[in-house]
Amino acid sequence: MTNLAVIGPGLLGGSIALAARRAGGYRISAWARRPEAVDELRRKGVADFASCDLREATAEADQVVLCVPIGAMAGIAKELAASLRSGALVTDVGSVKADVVRELPPLLGVNVRFIGSHPMAGSEQTGIAAARADLFDGSVCIVTPTAESKREDVAEAGALWRALGCRVRELSPEVHDETVAMVSHLPHLLAAALVNLAEERQSGSLDFAGPGFRDTTRVAAGPPEMWTEILRENREAVRNSTQAMVEKLLELLKLLDRLPENGERQLHEFLSQAKSRRDSVRS
Repeated sequence: MTNLAVIGPGLLGGSIALAARRAGGYRISAWARRPEAVDELRRKGVADFASCDLREATAEADQVVLCVPIGAMAGIAKELAASLRSGALVTDVGSVKADVVRELPPLLGVNVRFIGSHPMAGSEQTGIAAARADLFDGSVCIVTPTAESKREDVAEAGALWRALGCRVRELSPEVHDETVAMVSHLPHLLAAALVNLAEERQSGSLDFAGPGFRDTTRVAAGPPEMWTEILRENREAVRNSTQAMVEKLLELLKLLDRLPENGERQLHEFLSQAKSRRDSVRS
């Protein structure tokens, strides 16, 4: 049995625990900051052991997954350094990687291994009540080793995520942050902007929104506190992606200005290219 400790059992942490239980071969412990959360974990049987004491929850851990906000990871890492057994593997679920991968290893100490991870799975819902064992099934988990990472540690982190249902890919922390700025962080900003624009431009227009609008803007229902932190931590990459989107929208404006006399062929090509690329995305 592998002793797996989940630090912060919200949507992602709770789903990791449930997926690990489904996979078998894991003894799961969980740490939560609030006693009420620990009580809920015990009632639901999500973990074999749950505690508000970080040392208790991680004392026997072979693997640890940090599922706390990015800004809380350094403080947790400092506490973990005093309790983790030598050779333990620590990973995380943070959606911004460069700063995390740079800051955490020195805090954890030389006897603890750290490999950054980011499962591209989630929901606009939050909390342990929204957790489910199949959350990661078929989704990509990006593992972010550095030049100093040992291949056996990267392989162990990847094996954990595969056991939970993920397809594993590797990117450097810096390339990861640029990539997710485009495919995750910018879409959240665009969804929020579209919702606000629709209501500000025409009050009451959201009452007429159909499935297309709801699908396009679903992520805007995510927790503002979490997304404010993510966008702050990855602000440069998100700004670059936003600027690129502004330029793409200006291209579209030019095409629209040329309709109906000209530009229809180019607009059709633009839409066809987008459909082809979207059809290639795995669900």
